[in-house]
Amino acid sequence: MKKTREVKPKNISIGKNASQDASGVVSDAYPFVSAPFSVCVPNPGLSFCREQHIKALIRQGSEAVYRLIEDVNLDGNYYRVKCVHLGGWEYCWDLAVRFQFFGAVQGLAVEPKHFVSGIKKRIVYRSLVLVNPYELWNEELVCRFANLQERLEFLIAQILFHECIHVLVHLGKTFPQGLGNTDIFLEFREVLQLANSEVLASRRQVVLACLYRLAGFASPAASPGSKLKAAVELYEFLIHEKYCIEKTDLGFGLPWSNAKIARDYSHMASLKVGPCPIPDTKARNRELLKLRETLTELYNELDRHMLLE
Repeated sequence: MKKTREVKPKNISIGKNASQDASGVVSDAYPFVSAPFSVCVPNPGLSFCREQHIKALIRQGSEAVYRLIEDVNLDGNYYRVKCVHLGGWEYCWDLAVRFQFFGAVQGLAVEPKHFVSGIKKRIVYRSLVLVNPYELWNEELVCRFANLQERLEFLIAQILFHECIHVLVHLGKTFPQGLGNTDIFLEFREVLQLANSEVLASRRQVVLACLYRLAGFASPAASPGSKLKAAVELYEFLIHEKYCIEKTDLGFGLPWSNAKIARDYSHMASLKVGPCPIPDTKARNRELLKLRETLTELYNELDRHMLLE
């Protein structure tokens, strides 16, 4: 087994809220979290779970996801998972996994932050994954795993797998000249290209129109260009989430229907654009319902064309 590499402060620039423990591992007080739930609690660790068993479950789902998480201890600290060199610069990626046991969001891959050292000619990206196994008493999981520890480990592995797919997509989009490419990123890129292709143009335009109007409800004074930009970003978010959920389903065997994905992530999209400052919330709710319906139709068409290819 390879020796785990802990990230030490001499290798990266860290934020003003960061601190260093006796072992030299960089830790911080969640300075980069932007999430719909609070994370300002100590990381409780995984003393009650078998970390290697969790990673073995992840490996069964995807070798690429396993390679990402293989040398990351699930203790809340950052570990270096990738380094590449290009044009005299070093590009590094650090990953931390933290746990919390409250709130109503299962997991979150926080948008990576980067630090640049001109002296060392190094750029470091840091990703934080939050795991919240709050659905421990889900009926389907309880029927599948009577043993509480096995159920918890399976749920943690499933959530972590899903969020690590997000990390791999971020890595592929961020590292220069394809140096962060993985099979998962390349596959996601193909799905996104199909979702933006002419064969799905009519479905896409209807979904984008709903997203545009939702952005308008949240920011009535925003320019048309700003609302269009928000709609396009949300559209990619909705395709990204469908891809991640389906990859997780293949690995863990708990399938979601397109209607369920559309229902849950239409709601998430509305949260991402922000609250509605105007009193006409009924109009916004009607738009949200229309988004759910049209998004389900888009997902169904996307599946049909993926099967044909």
